[in-house]
Amino acid sequence: MATQAAFLAGFPQLAAQPGRDHAGTGAPAWVSVAAIGSAKVAGVGVKVGGGARAVARRGAPCRASLIEPDGGRLVDLVAPEEGGRRAALRREAASLPHRVRLGRVEKEWVHVLSEGWASPLQGFMREHEFLQALHFNAIRGEDGRMVNMSVPIVLSVGDAQRRAIQADGATRVALVDDRDRPIAVLSDIEIYKHNKEERIARTWGTTAPGLPYVEEAITNAGDWLIGGDLEVIEPIKYNDGLDQYRLSPAQLREEFARRNADAVFAFQLRNPVHNGHALLMTDTRKRLLDMGYKNPVLLLHPLGGFTKADDVPLSWRMKQHEKVLEEGVLNPESTVVAIFPSPMHYAGPTEVQWHAKARINAGANFYIVGRDPAGMSHPTAKRDLYDADHGKKVLSMAPGLERLNILPFRVAAYDTKQKKMDFFDPSRKDDFLFISGTKMRTLAKNRESPPDGFMCPGGWKVLVEYYDSLVPSEGSSKLREPVAA
Repeated sequence: MATQAAFLAGFPQLAAQPGRDHAGTGAPAWVSVAAIGSAKVAGVGVKVGGGARAVARRGAPCRASLIEPDGGRLVDLVAPEEGGRRAALRREAASLPHRVRLGRVEKEWVHVLSEGWASPLQGFMREHEFLQALHFNAIRGEDGRMVNMSVPIVLSVGDAQRRAIQADGATRVALVDDRDRPIAVLSDIEIYKHNKEERIARTWGTTAPGLPYVEEAITNAGDWLIGGDLEVIEPIKYNDGLDQYRLSPAQLREEFARRNADAVFAFQLRNPVHNGHALLMTDTRKRLLDMGYKNPVLLLHPLGGFTKADDVPLSWRMKQHEKVLEEGVLNPESTVVAIFPSPMHYAGPTEVQWHAKARINAGANFYIVGRDPAGMSHPTAKRDLYDADHGKKVLSMAPGLERLNILPFRVAAYDTKQKKMDFFDPSRKDDFLFISGTKMRTLAKNRESPPDGFMCPGGWKVLVEYYDSLVPSEGSSKLREPVAA
Protein backbone atom coordinates (compact mmCIF):
# COMPACT_ATOMS: atom_id res chain seq x y z
CA MET A 1 0.00 0.00 0.00
CA ALA A 2 1.26 3.49 -0.83
CA THR A 3 2.62 5.53 2.04
CA GLN A 4 2.09 9.23 2.64
CA ALA A 5 5.74 9.89 1.79
CA ALA A 6 5.38 8.04 -1.48
CA PHE A 7 2.19 9.93 -2.24
CA LEU A 8 3.86 13.31 -1.79
CA ALA A 9 6.90 12.15 -3.77
CA GLY A 10 4.62 11.10 -6.63
CA PHE A 11 2.73 14.41 -6.58
CA PRO A 12 5.21 16.97 -5.18
CA GLN A 13 2.88 19.88 -5.92
CA LEU A 14 0.67 18.63 -3.05
CA ALA A 15 3.36 18.82 -0.38
CA ALA A 16 2.91 22.55 0.09
CA GLN A 17 -0.88 22.64 -0.04
CA PRO A 18 -2.07 24.56 3.02
CA GLY A 19 -4.68 23.05 5.27
CA ARG A 20 -4.71 19.69 3.42
CA ASP A 21 -4.82 16.62 5.65
CA HIS A 22 -3.13 13.75 3.85
CA ALA A 23 -3.83 11.28 6.60
CA GLY A 24 -5.44 8.25 5.06
CA THR A 25 -3.90 8.80 1.65
CA GLY A 26 -2.11 5.51 1.86
CA ALA A 27 -4.53 3.80 4.20
CA PRO A 28 -8.05 5.15 3.98
CA ALA A 29 -10.73 3.87 6.33
CA TRP A 30 -11.72 0.69 4.54
CA VAL A 31 -15.07 -0.94 5.27
CA SER A 32 -16.72 -4.04 3.89
CA VAL A 33 -17.82 -4.40 0.28
CA ALA A 34 -21.56 -4.64 -0.34
CA ALA A 35 -22.96 -6.68 -3.20
CA ILE A 36 -25.72 -4.44 -4.49
CA GLY A 37 -26.74 -5.78 -7.87
CA SER A 38 -25.34 -7.23 -11.04
CA ALA A 39 -22.86 -5.24 -13.12
CA LYS A 40 -22.00 -5.74 -16.74
CA VAL A 41 -19.37 -4.01 -18.81
CA ALA A 42 -21.00 -3.14 -22.11
CA GLY A 43 -18.63 -1.66 -24.68
CA VAL A 44 -17.14 1.39 -23.01
CA GLY A 45 -20.06 2.06 -20.69
CA VAL A 46 -21.30 0.12 -17.72
CA LYS A 47 -24.83 -1.17 -17.25
CA VAL A 48 -25.76 -1.99 -13.69
CA GLY A 49 -28.75 -3.97 -12.51
CA GLY A 50 -31.65 -2.44 -10.62
CA GLY A 51 -30.56 -3.63 -7.18
CA ALA A 52 -28.09 -0.83 -6.64
CA ARG A 53 -30.27 1.40 -4.54
CA ALA A 54 -30.69 -1.25 -1.87
CA VAL A 55 -27.27 -0.26 -0.55
CA ALA A 56 -28.31 3.07 0.90
CA ARG A 57 -31.90 3.86 1.59
CA ARG A 58 -32.42 7.15 3.38
CA GLY A 59 -30.51 6.88 6.65
CA ALA A 60 -28.94 3.49 5.87
CA PRO A 61 -25.17 3.04 6.31
CA CYS A 62 -23.18 2.91 3.07
CA ARG A 63 -20.91 -0.10 2.80
CA ALA A 64 -18.18 0.21 0.20
CA SER A 65 -14.48 -0.50 -0.17
CA LEU A 66 -13.59 3.10 -1.06
CA ILE A 67 -13.70 6.52 0.55
CA GLU A 68 -16.68 7.05 2.83
CA PRO A 69 -19.41 9.36 1.47
CA ASP A 70 -20.03 12.73 3.09
CA GLY A 71 -21.94 12.29 6.31
CA GLY A 72 -20.99 8.59 6.44
CA ARG A 73 -24.16 7.54 4.58
CA LEU A 74 -25.00 7.61 0.91
CA VAL A 75 -28.42 9.22 0.57
CA ASP A 76 -30.99 7.49 -1.65
CA LEU A 77 -34.26 9.39 -2.03
CA VAL A 78 -36.01 7.10 -4.53
CA ALA A 79 -39.07 5.34 -3.13
CA PRO A 80 -38.55 1.56 -2.98
CA GLU A 81 -40.87 -0.71 -4.91
CA GLU A 82 -40.82 -3.16 -2.01
CA GLY A 83 -43.83 -2.98 0.28
CA GLY A 84 -45.83 -0.89 -2.16
CA ARG A 85 -44.16 2.38 -1.15
CA ARG A 86 -43.58 3.55 -4.73
CA ALA A 87 -47.18 2.95 -5.78
CA ALA A 88 -48.47 4.68 -2.63
CA LEU A 89 -46.25 7.72 -3.24
CA ARG A 90 -47.45 7.95 -6.83
CA ARG A 91 -51.07 7.94 -5.66
CA GLU A 92 -50.36 10.55 -3.00
CA ALA A 93 -48.55 12.84 -5.45
CA ALA A 94 -51.48 12.64 -7.85
CA SER A 95 -53.89 13.65 -5.09
CA LEU A 96 -51.96 16.54 -3.51
CA PRO A 97 -53.67 19.89 -4.16
CA HIS A 98 -50.44 21.89 -4.56
CA ARG A 99 -48.08 21.13 -7.43
CA VAL A 100 -44.73 22.76 -8.19
CA ARG A 101 -43.79 22.46 -11.84
CA LEU A 102 -40.17 21.60 -12.57
CA GLY A 103 -38.19 23.01 -15.47
CA ARG A 104 -35.25 21.23 -17.07
CA VAL A 105 -32.69 22.38 -14.51
CA GLU A 106 -34.94 21.68 -11.52
CA LYS A 107 -35.54 18.13 -12.76
CA GLU A 108 -31.79 17.65 -13.09
CA TRP A 109 -31.40 18.73 -9.46
CA VAL A 110 -34.08 16.21 -8.43
CA HIS A 111 -31.97 13.59 -10.19
CA VAL A 112 -28.80 14.75 -8.40
CA LEU A 113 -30.45 14.80 -4.98
CA SER A 114 -32.27 11.49 -5.43
CA GLU A 115 -29.08 9.50 -6.07
CA GLY A 116 -27.01 10.97 -3.26
CA TRP A 117 -24.54 13.11 -5.22
CA ALA A 118 -25.24 15.86 -2.67
CA SER A 119 -25.15 13.58 0.40
CA PRO A 120 -25.96 14.24 3.20
CA LEU A 121 -28.57 16.65 1.75
CA GLN A 122 -32.05 15.11 2.01
CA GLY A 123 -33.88 17.43 -0.36
CA PHE A 124 -34.07 20.97 -1.66
CA MET A 125 -32.38 23.30 0.80
CA ARG A 126 -34.21 24.90 3.67
CA GLU A 127 -33.16 28.41 4.62
CA HIS A 128 -30.47 27.44 7.16
CA GLU A 129 -28.84 25.15 4.58
CA PHE A 130 -29.14 27.76 1.84
CA LEU A 131 -27.45 30.41 3.99
CA GLN A 132 -24.62 28.08 4.97
CA ALA A 133 -23.99 27.10 1.36
CA LEU A 134 -24.13 30.72 0.23
CA HIS A 135 -21.87 32.17 2.92
CA PHE A 136 -19.61 29.26 3.96
CA ASN A 137 -19.59 26.96 0.89
CA ALA A 138 -20.38 24.21 3.39
CA ILE A 139 -23.18 22.89 5.59
CA ARG A 140 -22.97 21.37 9.05
CA GLY A 141 -23.91 17.69 9.15
CA GLU A 142 -25.79 15.85 11.88
CA ASP A 143 -22.48 14.87 13.49
CA GLY A 144 -21.41 18.52 13.72
CA ARG A 145 -18.78 18.29 10.98
CA MET A 146 -18.76 20.72 8.07
CA VAL A 147 -19.53 19.11 4.71
CA ASN A 148 -18.62 20.94 1.51
CA MET A 149 -21.64 22.33 -0.35
CA SER A 150 -20.60 25.29 -2.45
CA VAL A 151 -23.63 25.79 -4.71
CA PRO A 152 -27.21 26.26 -3.48
CA ILE A 153 -29.54 23.43 -4.54
CA VAL A 154 -32.89 25.15 -4.31
CA LEU A 155 -36.39 25.20 -5.81
CA SER A 156 -38.33 28.39 -6.45
CA VAL A 157 -42.04 29.23 -6.40
CA GLY A 158 -43.92 32.37 -7.34
CA ASP A 159 -45.75 34.65 -4.93
CA ALA A 160 -49.25 33.43 -5.84
CA GLN A 161 -48.30 29.80 -5.28
CA ARG A 162 -46.52 30.68 -2.03
CA ARG A 163 -49.66 32.40 -0.71
CA ALA A 164 -51.90 29.49 -1.71
CA ILE A 165 -49.67 26.90 -0.02
CA GLN A 166 -49.38 28.94 3.16
CA ALA A 167 -53.10 29.76 3.26
CA ASP A 168 -53.90 26.03 3.25
CA GLY A 169 -51.23 25.25 5.84
CA ALA A 170 -49.89 22.58 3.47
CA THR A 171 -46.82 20.65 4.59
CA ARG A 172 -46.42 18.47 1.47
CA VAL A 173 -46.42 19.41 -2.22
CA ALA A 174 -46.09 17.37 -5.41
CA LEU A 175 -43.30 18.10 -7.87
CA VAL A 176 -44.41 17.57 -11.47
CA ASP A 177 -42.76 17.74 -14.88
CA ASP A 178 -43.68 19.99 -17.79
CA ARG A 179 -46.52 17.59 -18.72
CA ASP A 180 -47.93 17.67 -15.19
CA ARG A 181 -46.76 14.14 -14.39
CA PRO A 182 -45.79 13.62 -10.73
CA ILE A 183 -42.06 13.19 -10.19
CA ALA A 184 -41.66 13.49 -6.42
CA VAL A 185 -43.14 14.72 -3.15
CA LEU A 186 -41.54 17.43 -1.01
CA SER A 187 -42.51 17.18 2.66
CA ASP A 188 -42.08 19.21 5.88
CA ILE A 189 -41.74 22.20 3.61
CA GLU A 190 -40.32 25.60 4.43
CA ILE A 191 -40.82 28.67 2.25
CA TYR A 192 -38.41 31.61 2.44
CA LYS A 193 -37.34 34.64 0.42
CA HIS A 194 -35.32 34.17 -2.76
CA ASN A 195 -32.82 37.04 -2.78
CA LYS A 196 -31.65 36.58 -6.36
CA GLU A 197 -29.09 39.38 -6.41
CA GLU A 198 -27.29 38.12 -3.32
CA ARG A 199 -27.38 34.54 -4.58
CA ILE A 200 -25.90 35.51 -7.94
CA ALA A 201 -23.26 37.80 -6.46
CA ARG A 202 -22.04 35.23 -3.94
CA THR A 203 -22.09 32.28 -6.33
CA TRP A 204 -20.50 33.95 -9.38
CA GLY A 205 -18.71 36.94 -7.86
CA THR A 206 -20.52 39.21 -10.32
CA THR A 207 -24.03 40.23 -11.29
CA ALA A 208 -23.05 41.04 -14.88
CA PRO A 209 -25.71 40.11 -17.43
CA GLY A 210 -25.15 37.08 -19.63
CA LEU A 211 -24.33 34.37 -17.09
CA PRO A 212 -25.76 31.20 -18.72
CA TYR A 213 -27.11 29.44 -15.61
CA VAL A 214 -28.57 32.67 -14.24
CA GLU A 215 -30.46 33.33 -17.47
CA GLU A 216 -31.66 29.72 -17.62
CA ALA A 217 -32.68 29.11 -14.01
CA ILE A 218 -32.69 32.26 -11.85
CA THR A 219 -33.69 35.44 -13.69
CA ASN A 220 -37.27 34.30 -14.36
CA ALA A 221 -37.55 32.06 -11.29
CA GLY A 222 -39.96 32.76 -8.46
CA ASP A 223 -39.19 35.20 -5.66
CA TRP A 224 -39.53 32.49 -3.00
CA LEU A 225 -37.69 29.25 -2.32
CA ILE A 226 -39.31 26.08 -1.06
CA GLY A 227 -37.22 23.51 0.78
CA GLY A 228 -38.00 20.18 2.39
CA ASP A 229 -37.41 16.44 2.43
CA LEU A 230 -37.56 14.88 -1.01
CA GLU A 231 -38.95 11.49 -1.97
CA VAL A 232 -38.77 10.62 -5.66
CA ILE A 233 -41.33 8.25 -7.17
CA GLU A 234 -38.97 6.37 -9.48
CA PRO A 235 -35.44 6.73 -10.87
CA ILE A 236 -35.07 9.69 -13.22
CA LYS A 237 -34.70 8.61 -16.85
CA TYR A 238 -34.20 10.68 -20.00
CA ASN A 239 -34.86 8.04 -22.69
CA ASP A 240 -32.24 9.62 -24.93
CA GLY A 241 -30.13 6.54 -25.56
CA LEU A 242 -27.66 7.52 -22.83
CA ASP A 243 -29.36 6.33 -19.66
CA GLN A 244 -27.01 3.32 -19.45
CA TYR A 245 -24.20 5.81 -18.74
CA ARG A 246 -26.05 7.60 -15.95
CA LEU A 247 -24.69 5.56 -13.06
CA SER A 248 -25.61 6.59 -9.53
CA PRO A 249 -22.94 6.89 -6.82
CA ALA A 250 -24.07 3.50 -5.47
CA GLN A 251 -23.74 1.91 -8.91
CA LEU A 252 -20.30 3.46 -9.45
CA ARG A 253 -19.12 2.20 -6.07
CA GLU A 254 -20.34 -1.26 -7.03
CA GLU A 255 -18.41 -1.11 -10.31
CA PHE A 256 -15.21 0.06 -8.59
CA ALA A 257 -15.55 -2.79 -6.09
CA ARG A 258 -16.15 -5.27 -8.93
CA ARG A 259 -12.91 -4.11 -10.53
CA ASN A 260 -11.04 -4.37 -7.20
CA ALA A 261 -10.02 -0.70 -7.38
CA ASP A 262 -7.79 0.42 -4.53
CA ALA A 263 -7.87 4.04 -5.74
CA VAL A 264 -10.30 6.00 -7.92
CA PHE A 265 -9.22 9.18 -9.69
CA ALA A 266 -11.94 11.32 -11.25
CA PHE A 267 -11.68 13.56 -14.29
CA GLN A 268 -14.56 15.83 -15.25
CA LEU A 269 -14.88 17.61 -18.55
CA ARG A 270 -17.59 19.22 -20.61
CA ASN A 271 -15.59 19.24 -23.85
CA PRO A 272 -14.41 16.51 -26.25
CA VAL A 273 -11.41 14.47 -25.09
CA HIS A 274 -8.13 15.04 -26.92
CA ASN A 275 -4.82 13.24 -26.50
CA GLY A 276 -3.57 15.87 -24.06
CA HIS A 277 -6.38 14.93 -21.68
CA ALA A 278 -5.56 11.26 -22.23
CA LEU A 279 -1.90 11.91 -21.45
CA LEU A 280 -2.84 13.52 -18.15
CA MET A 281 -5.09 10.62 -17.20
CA THR A 282 -2.68 7.85 -18.16
CA ASP A 283 0.23 9.64 -16.46
CA THR A 284 -1.81 9.99 -13.28
CA ARG A 285 -2.51 6.26 -13.25
CA LYS A 286 1.17 5.47 -13.84
CA ARG A 287 2.21 7.65 -10.90
CA LEU A 288 -0.40 6.04 -8.65
CA LEU A 289 0.99 2.63 -9.63
CA ASP A 290 4.53 3.85 -8.90
CA MET A 291 3.34 4.92 -5.45
CA GLY A 292 2.22 1.39 -4.63
CA TYR A 293 -1.44 1.28 -5.61
CA LYS A 294 -2.27 -1.99 -7.34
CA ASN A 295 -5.31 -1.08 -9.42
CA PRO A 296 -6.20 2.61 -9.69
CA VAL A 297 -9.33 3.13 -11.80
CA LEU A 298 -10.18 6.25 -13.79
CA LEU A 299 -13.67 7.72 -13.55
CA LEU A 300 -14.05 9.65 -16.82
CA HIS A 301 -17.09 11.67 -15.86
CA PRO A 302 -18.44 14.18 -18.39
CA LEU A 303 -21.02 16.63 -17.12
CA GLY A 304 -24.46 15.75 -18.44
CA GLY A 305 -26.80 18.45 -17.19
CA PHE A 306 -27.51 21.95 -18.51
CA THR A 307 -24.65 23.54 -20.47
CA LYS A 308 -24.44 26.76 -22.43
CA ALA A 309 -25.55 26.89 -26.03
CA ASP A 310 -22.10 26.83 -27.65
CA ASP A 311 -20.85 23.74 -25.76
CA VAL A 312 -20.82 20.46 -27.68
CA PRO A 313 -24.04 18.58 -26.76
CA LEU A 314 -23.81 15.56 -24.49
CA SER A 315 -24.85 12.99 -27.10
CA TRP A 316 -21.98 14.00 -29.37
CA ARG A 317 -19.48 14.13 -26.53
CA MET A 318 -20.44 10.60 -25.51
CA LYS A 319 -19.97 9.37 -29.09
CA GLN A 320 -16.53 10.94 -29.06
CA HIS A 321 -15.65 9.41 -25.67
CA GLU A 322 -16.64 5.98 -27.01
CA LYS A 323 -14.11 6.36 -29.84
CA VAL A 324 -11.37 7.29 -27.37
CA LEU A 325 -11.78 3.92 -25.69
CA GLU A 326 -12.47 1.94 -28.84
CA GLU A 327 -9.20 3.16 -30.36
CA GLY A 328 -7.20 2.43 -27.23
CA VAL A 329 -6.33 6.01 -26.29
CA LEU A 330 -7.57 5.06 -22.81
CA ASN A 331 -7.64 1.53 -21.45
CA PRO A 332 -11.24 0.24 -21.07
CA GLU A 333 -10.11 -2.18 -18.35
CA SER A 334 -9.06 0.66 -16.04
CA THR A 335 -11.59 3.29 -17.14
CA VAL A 336 -15.25 3.76 -16.20
CA VAL A 337 -17.15 6.21 -18.41
CA ALA A 338 -20.30 7.61 -16.83
CA ILE A 339 -22.41 10.78 -16.94
CA PHE A 340 -22.51 13.25 -14.05
CA PRO A 341 -26.13 14.54 -14.05
CA SER A 342 -25.52 17.98 -12.54
CA PRO A 343 -26.32 21.19 -14.42
CA MET A 344 -23.36 23.48 -15.11
CA HIS A 345 -23.09 26.86 -13.38
CA TYR A 346 -19.83 28.18 -14.90
CA ALA A 347 -19.06 29.55 -11.44
CA GLY A 348 -15.34 28.83 -11.38
CA PRO A 349 -13.69 28.21 -7.99
CA THR A 350 -17.07 28.13 -6.24
CA GLU A 351 -18.51 25.47 -8.54
CA VAL A 352 -15.42 23.28 -8.80
CA GLN A 353 -15.82 22.50 -5.09
CA TRP A 354 -19.23 21.01 -5.87
CA HIS A 355 -17.76 18.96 -8.72
CA ALA A 356 -15.08 17.56 -6.40
CA LYS A 357 -17.43 16.96 -3.46
CA ALA A 358 -19.90 14.98 -5.59
CA ARG A 359 -17.12 12.63 -6.70
CA ILE A 360 -16.33 11.77 -3.07
CA ASN A 361 -19.86 10.44 -2.81
CA ALA A 362 -19.22 8.35 -5.93
CA GLY A 363 -16.14 6.78 -4.34
CA ALA A 364 -13.30 8.89 -5.77
CA ASN A 365 -10.39 9.71 -3.48
CA PHE A 366 -8.37 11.59 -6.12
CA TYR A 367 -9.64 14.47 -8.25
CA ILE A 368 -7.78 15.89 -11.26
CA VAL A 369 -8.15 19.65 -11.64
CA GLY A 370 -6.93 21.76 -14.53
CA ARG A 371 -6.64 25.35 -15.63
CA ASP A 372 -9.68 27.55 -14.96
CA PRO A 373 -12.03 24.73 -13.87
CA ALA A 374 -15.74 25.52 -14.35
CA GLY A 375 -14.72 28.89 -15.78
CA MET A 376 -15.85 30.91 -18.77
CA SER A 377 -15.17 34.18 -20.50
CA HIS A 378 -16.54 37.27 -18.78
CA PRO A 379 -19.99 37.86 -20.26
CA THR A 380 -19.44 41.57 -20.91
CA ALA A 381 -15.66 42.14 -20.85
CA LYS A 382 -12.90 40.67 -23.02
CA ARG A 383 -11.24 38.58 -20.30
CA ASP A 384 -11.72 35.41 -18.33
CA LEU A 385 -14.24 35.65 -15.53
CA TYR A 386 -11.91 33.93 -13.03
CA ASP A 387 -8.17 33.67 -12.42
CA ALA A 388 -7.06 30.46 -14.12
CA ASP A 389 -5.14 29.21 -11.05
CA HIS A 390 -7.70 29.98 -8.37
CA GLY A 391 -9.76 26.82 -8.84
CA LYS A 392 -6.97 24.43 -7.89
CA LYS A 393 -5.84 26.71 -5.06
CA VAL A 394 -9.34 26.91 -3.61
CA LEU A 395 -9.75 23.13 -3.81
CA SER A 396 -6.58 22.67 -1.77
CA MET A 397 -8.08 24.74 1.08
CA ALA A 398 -11.84 24.16 0.76
CA PRO A 399 -13.73 23.21 3.93
CA GLY A 400 -15.06 19.67 3.89
CA LEU A 401 -12.74 18.44 1.13
CA GLU A 402 -9.82 17.51 3.36
CA ARG A 403 -10.22 13.79 2.61
CA LEU A 404 -9.99 14.28 -1.16
CA ASN A 405 -6.56 14.36 -2.78
CA ILE A 406 -6.42 17.16 -5.36
CA LEU A 407 -4.20 16.50 -8.38
CA PRO A 408 -3.41 19.67 -10.39
CA PHE A 409 -2.81 19.25 -14.12
CA ARG A 410 0.65 19.09 -15.51
CA VAL A 411 0.69 21.34 -18.58
CA ALA A 412 0.35 19.35 -21.80
CA ALA A 413 0.82 20.70 -25.32
CA TYR A 414 1.51 19.46 -28.83
CA ASP A 415 5.19 18.61 -29.33
CA THR A 416 5.94 19.55 -32.95
CA LYS A 417 9.21 17.59 -32.92
CA GLN A 418 7.75 14.31 -31.63
CA LYS A 419 4.39 14.95 -33.34
CA LYS A 420 2.33 14.01 -30.29
CA MET A 421 0.89 15.51 -27.12
CA ASP A 422 3.48 15.71 -24.36
CA PHE A 423 4.17 17.55 -21.16
CA PHE A 424 5.45 21.05 -21.78
CA ASP A 425 9.20 21.46 -21.48
CA PRO A 426 10.09 25.13 -20.90
CA SER A 427 13.70 24.50 -21.97
CA ARG A 428 12.45 24.04 -25.56
CA LYS A 429 9.27 26.05 -25.45
CA ASP A 430 9.40 26.91 -29.16
CA ASP A 431 8.81 23.24 -30.01
CA PHE A 432 5.37 23.22 -28.40
CA LEU A 433 2.04 24.29 -29.83
CA PHE A 434 -0.88 25.12 -27.55
CA ILE A 435 -4.22 24.30 -29.20
CA SER A 436 -7.05 25.97 -27.34
CA GLY A 437 -10.62 24.73 -27.24
CA THR A 438 -11.57 27.63 -29.51
CA LYS A 439 -8.88 26.63 -32.02
CA MET A 440 -10.01 22.99 -31.87
CA ARG A 441 -13.61 23.99 -32.59
CA THR A 442 -12.53 26.25 -35.45
CA LEU A 443 -10.55 23.43 -37.09
CA ALA A 444 -13.51 21.06 -36.77
CA LYS A 445 -16.00 23.59 -38.12
CA ASN A 446 -13.76 24.21 -41.15
CA ARG A 447 -13.19 20.47 -41.64
CA GLU A 448 -9.45 21.02 -41.25
CA SER A 449 -7.29 18.26 -39.85
CA PRO A 450 -5.55 18.79 -36.50
CA PRO A 451 -1.84 17.95 -36.13
CA ASP A 452 -1.12 14.21 -36.17
CA GLY A 453 -1.46 12.80 -32.67
CA PHE A 454 -3.65 15.58 -31.29
CA MET A 455 -6.85 13.51 -31.20
CA CYS A 456 -7.73 9.94 -32.15
CA PRO A 457 -9.09 9.75 -35.75
CA GLY A 458 -12.51 8.42 -34.72
CA GLY A 459 -12.93 11.09 -32.07
CA TRP A 460 -12.03 13.86 -34.51
CA LYS A 461 -14.46 12.46 -37.08
CA VAL A 462 -17.30 12.64 -34.54
CA LEU A 463 -16.45 16.26 -33.76
CA VAL A 464 -16.44 17.20 -37.45
CA GLU A 465 -19.77 15.39 -37.93
CA TYR A 466 -21.28 17.42 -35.11
CA TYR A 467 -20.30 20.74 -36.64
CA ASP A 468 -21.45 19.52 -40.05
CA SER A 469 -24.86 18.87 -38.48
CA LEU A 470 -25.12 22.56 -37.63
CA VAL A 471 -24.71 23.69 -41.25
CA PRO A 472 -28.07 24.73 -42.77
CA SER A 473 -29.33 22.02 -45.08
CA GLU A 474 -29.98 22.87 -48.72
CA GLY A 475 -33.18 24.86 -49.08
CA SER A 476 -33.52 25.46 -45.35
CA SER A 477 -32.71 28.51 -43.26
CA LYS A 478 -32.80 26.52 -40.00
CA LEU A 479 -29.91 24.72 -38.36
CA ARG A 480 -30.17 20.95 -38.27
CA GLU A 481 -30.59 19.47 -34.83
CA PRO A 482 -27.76 17.22 -33.60
CA VAL A 483 -28.70 13.57 -33.94
CA ALA A 484 -29.28 11.91 -30.58
CA ALA A 485 -26.94 9.07 -29.73
